[in-house]
This record gives sequence, structure tokens and C-alpha cells, in this order.
Amino acid sequence: MNDRFLRACRGQATEVTPVWFMRQAGRYQPEYRRLREQKSLIAIAQDPILCAEVTCHAVESLGVDAAILFSDIMIPLGPMGVGFEIREKVGPVVESPIRDLAAVERLRGLEPGRDLPFVGEAIARIVDRLEVPLIGFAGGPFTLASYLIEGSPSRQYVHTKRMMWEQPAAWERLMERLADATAAYLAYQIACGASAVQIFDSWVGALAPEDYESFVVPYLRRLLRQVKGRAPVIYFGVVTATLLAQIRALQVEVVGLDWRIPLAQAREQLGWDQPVQGNLDPVAVLAPWPVVAAKARAILDANAGRPGFIFNLGHGVLPETSPETLRRLVEWVHAWPSQAPASLSGE
Repeated sequence: MNDRFLRACRGQATEVTPVWFMRQAGRYQPEYRRLREQKSLIAIAQDPILCAEVTCHAVESLGVDAAILFSDIMIPLGPMGVGFEIREKVGPVVESPIRDLAAVERLRGLEPGRDLPFVGEAIARIVDRLEVPLIGFAGGPFTLASYLIEGSPSRQYVHTKRMMWEQPAAWERLMERLADATAAYLAYQIACGASAVQIFDSWVGALAPEDYESFVVPYLRRLLRQVKGRAPVIYFGVVTATLLAQIRALQVEVVGLDWRIPLAQAREQLGWDQPVQGNLDPVAVLAPWPVVAAKARAILDANAGRPGFIFNLGHGVLPETSPETLRRLVEWVHAWPSQAPASLSGE
């Protein structure tokens, strides 16, 4: 197996920089778009054969060093009693938002082997087919809570923050349930064959550091205690530059970075011994190749060959992205720093 991704997760040196992309399996691929004309995202994720095919095709097409399971962070919530749909150009929409303790208590516990067997079957198919590690994933407790409370994607998180501050008992109970369900789900994916897992806590950047510390960190620690030692954990959030001290204290194996903070600055704050992943602006990949190469070079220069680095985007691949540009970027990163000067300049 190509294990350079896993070695980087452990802070070990690799012969080339490992690279994969968030949302590398999905909406920018012509094959996936054709499949979506017939099937919904959830239907694909719940079909082990289709899920495995979409996951593996991205790896085989791009030449990346890791696969990530094709799924959605909302899928574990269905068996817990949450009705939802994924609306195009909107995202998850919850039928009955949860805004008090009574609603929290109606949530059921999650038993992944019983409730989500298609995930285990898909993972088995993927790991049997690929020669790179598979990354399983789940939503972070705060991000899942924000969808459940708001009912749909939000900019201000008014209902979420009000529950945090005005109903601490309801908030505590909800976050405990989500932390335990997420831990069980991640442990299940690892047991089925995932070599690493990523926690997508995409919306924690909406919080001030003191609120993150008080209302999120205790439940992340609860989650992490339950998966510690099973496989490397990547923790990723958006707009988290002000939260890096608390994230460092979580002691996850890898910290995912968005594009808003320079890589060197983030590594200095986290400590150079902390493996990181990131952080090319996803929009940059839509630019002409010289721009893509220049921005990728700036990130690699900032890392300066230090171990414990995984090249990725600072968020997911955008639908407008050219698969050919991603393939070229993977080859370019793999060739660093042994490229000819003209290639380094993006020509």
C-alpha cells in the first residue's frame, strides 16, 4: 500500500508530499453528474456498490494518496430519528428543528452496525480495491448541532447560540448525544477498514474562542477519548485561525487548515511537531495553471519540506473545478521539489 499519507499523519518524513482533496469524489466529475441525474446523493451514499465506485473512481482518476468515503455528515442522524433532505444549492434541511430539551430527549441512540450496515459494506469494497488508505469521516458535534437547531445552513447561528446560552442543560444533553453517536460511527468505520478518520467541524469558526472552549471542547474531548488510538484523527474547521490554541490542546493527530491563514503562521502557532493538512484556496484551482502552480508553490515553500504535512485544499472541491487541473496539481505536488525551474514557475 502507498502509506505516505499515513506516515505524514504520524509526523514522519515522506519521499514526496502526500495529497488528497476534500470532496474529491463528487460534483465536479462528469461521471458523478451523470449518476446524479438518476440518483440522489443520499441514495448513492446508501448503495454500497455505487458508493464504492464513486469513492474509488476519484482516487484512480486523480492519483491521490488517500481516498475519502463518499457520504454526507447527515447520514448518521437519520437512524437517530431526524428527518431531513439535501436540497440542491441549499444543503441539509431538517424537517423538525431541535430547540428544547424535550426534542433532544426524543433522539435515539446510534448503533452503526445495525443502523448503517451499508457503510461497512462500502468500506469493505473500497479497501479491497484500492492501494491507498481510506479516510472515514463524520460531522463534528457543533456542526451537527447547528444543522439540527437551525434547520438549515445559517450565517448567524442565532438559534444555536441562543440554545447554548439560554438552555445549557439542553445544549449539554444534545452535545453529549452527538459526541457519543459520532464516536461510535467513527469507531465503526475504523473497524470496517478505514485507516484514518476526519471530523468535519465546518462551522465552529462562527464561535468566539471562549464559547468554543466552554461549549464545544468538552464534547470534542468526550468524542476523542472514545476513538483515541484506533486510527489517526484529522480535525477540520473553517475560519478557525482564532481557535488554534484550543485545537492544539485537543491533541488530534492532524489539524486541517482552511486557506485564510498562512500555512507557516498556522504551523508556528500549533507547533512544528503538529501534523497539518491544507490549505490551497478552492477557488484558486479555477484559475489559469500558472496561478494554481504559484499558489501551490507558496504553500510548499512555507512548509519548507518539514514532515507532517499533507497537501489539500482549504475546503471542498468546487463543482466548477476541472478534473484535469486536479490531476495536474497532484502530479505537480508529487514532483516537488525535483521539478525543472520552468515547471516551478508555473510555465
